[in-house]
Amino acid sequence: MEFKNDAEPLVAERLGAERLGFDASRLKRIDQWMRRYVDERKFPGASVIVARHGEIAHFSAAGLRSIEQNKPYERDTIVRIYSMTKPITSLALMMLMERGLFHLDTPIDRFLPEFSNCTALIEGATSIEQTKPCLPPTIHQILTHTSGLSYSFNEGILAQAYAQQSLDFGPGDDHLEQRVKRVAEIPLAFTPGSRWEYSIGIDIIGRLIEVLSGQPLDQFLQEQIFEPLGMSDTGFTVPEDKQSRFASCYHYTDDNPLAPMDPGMSDRYQPGKNSILSGGGGLVSTLDDYLKFAEMIRLGGTLNGNKLVSSHTLDFMRHNHLPGDISSMGPSSFAETPMDGMGFGIGGSVVLDPARQRTPGSVGDFGWGGLASTFWWTDPIEQMNVIFFTQLVPSSTYASRPELKALVHGALL
Repeated sequence: MEFKNDAEPLVAERLGAERLGFDASRLKRIDQWMRRYVDERKFPGASVIVARHGEIAHFSAAGLRSIEQNKPYERDTIVRIYSMTKPITSLALMMLMERGLFHLDTPIDRFLPEFSNCTALIEGATSIEQTKPCLPPTIHQILTHTSGLSYSFNEGILAQAYAQQSLDFGPGDDHLEQRVKRVAEIPLAFTPGSRWEYSIGIDIIGRLIEVLSGQPLDQFLQEQIFEPLGMSDTGFTVPEDKQSRFASCYHYTDDNPLAPMDPGMSDRYQPGKNSILSGGGGLVSTLDDYLKFAEMIRLGGTLNGNKLVSSHTLDFMRHNHLPGDISSMGPSSFAETPMDGMGFGIGGSVVLDPARQRTPGSVGDFGWGGLASTFWWTDPIEQMNVIFFTQLVPSSTYASRPELKALVHGALL
């Protein structure tokens, strides 16, 4: 790619790690680390990009995107980014907020009336019927995972109900609007605003975007984000002419650390087969596509002259929107991030104290990961973006994310 400076930014090819403030020999430790994961059959393959000041300081790939077909991981490999969809969907909603269409304290039933008669489980409930009336969650509470919504892989009665009724916005015969209405029929895990629990909330936000914009979610994202940023390989499906670049996905089991995923989990990405437009976890992308999104975040909402949101809105998103760190709100849920010393903004986590996280980093690091062990963060102090792709479920299988942060910070001069 052509190189431009931050005043006219385009992510460039590697122009020298040292000039960008890295020890090149230490950056190569990332290659050794990835190769070790592949050799030990922890990951099928992986790829990473480290960029600083809009220039690529390091790219490497190791292993296979398809073990069965012996296809290597490459820079243009397409992967399931799962929950790394959430920052994109959250940004889309903020674009609509800038049009004056709602306020973040607006109750969700103003636009999605199916949530008008909300109930929440009582403290210590032992069945899904033990509930009390509560106010509908606000848009802000849904964005920040304090709404009382959940995921089926969390603990508790509500998570069990999600699993039984297939409410995680995975593959199915219904559509986004229908799935949201089904979610609204069952209780919340707690009174909105009282706790933090990782949830399907951003899928609800995806439906809200449809109502506010009058467009299907995929169309809105394509026209308002992907086309302006040049994200040509990002979407809810993988076109036929790109299927050869689509990575296989694997999951860890006690019997097989790289067990192939159920083929049905990949069918959703076939053209014409994805009826659920999951704003919380449905997108696929490539390293370079996601780097364009990440660079827009780093640069305050604008990339290559295309302004998606104002720098003030982007700065607002990257603040901690919780009263303290995530752990102070008593979470019992799984999340894509440590909870000590970590806050949550709009679209991603925010590092409040690297020492409490026990992971090197900068205060203000903003990013998120995905179910298949993908990971991204933007460092506002070091002006750096790091994106890591692999395809192993669940993302909690190995401590690859803090290890990668340690490797990258260990390479800074």
